[in-house]
Amino acid sequence: MAEMTFEAFDALLRSRHSCRAFTDEAVSRADIEAILKAAQRVPSWCNAQPWKVEITEKPETDRLREALFAHAQDAPYAPEIDWPERYSGVHQWRRKTCGLQLYDSVGITRGDRAASGAQMLENFRLFGAPHMALITAPAELGPYAYLDCGGFVTGFTLAAQARGVGSIPQAAVAAYAPFLRDWFGIGEDRVILCGIAFGRAADAPINQFRTERAPLTEWVTWHGKTEEDAT
Repeated sequence: MAEMTFEAFDALLRSRHSCRAFTDEAVSRADIEAILKAAQRVPSWCNAQPWKVEITEKPETDRLREALFAHAQDAPYAPEIDWPERYSGVHQWRRKTCGLQLYDSVGITRGDRAASGAQMLENFRLFGAPHMALITAPAELGPYAYLDCGGFVTGFTLAAQARGVGSIPQAAVAAYAPFLRDWFGIGEDRVILCGIAFGRAADAPINQFRTERAPLTEWVTWHGKTEEDAT
């Protein structure tokens, strides 16, 4: 069996991006199943595979987006996992830089809160994607199950990219967890983590910008020396 080279895997990682504009073309059931089967190969604690996934297909996705967008106009946030208390230092700088890149790509000027607010609400239209995957985890397994599900989300987005399907993980939709729990009939024994909007990427300016990654010197601490370092 042919093995993927490091170069090919690196190229796949570099090609993946958060897609925020989609065509109306539905992804076939066969392609979605292939993506799901690939994503479930990620590691999980004791092979618990704690993720469960709700997939919407058209026209259900359209029904969901209309209802979720309407709900988001005035309903209070009610996520089931605490959101970050704050972003500070380099994390705030990275977050702000990403936001500015996004707004620049669609012509929103700095300080235009009305336009930036309208763009934020596009999260609840699922950016026009024909499909959404909602990810949940067992409440009894706690934060390590969330970590495992994060690995699944990564696996899903990479498998989608390899299949020619754009995607964007969305914590934003989990802000309205009670709405989603009712919509999908999810029991109280599971925690709503995030959504993934996915479909064929549109040729749109908002899909053209790319975020940078920090150099190793900013986030890696080496301990000990290898023989190669010592020579």
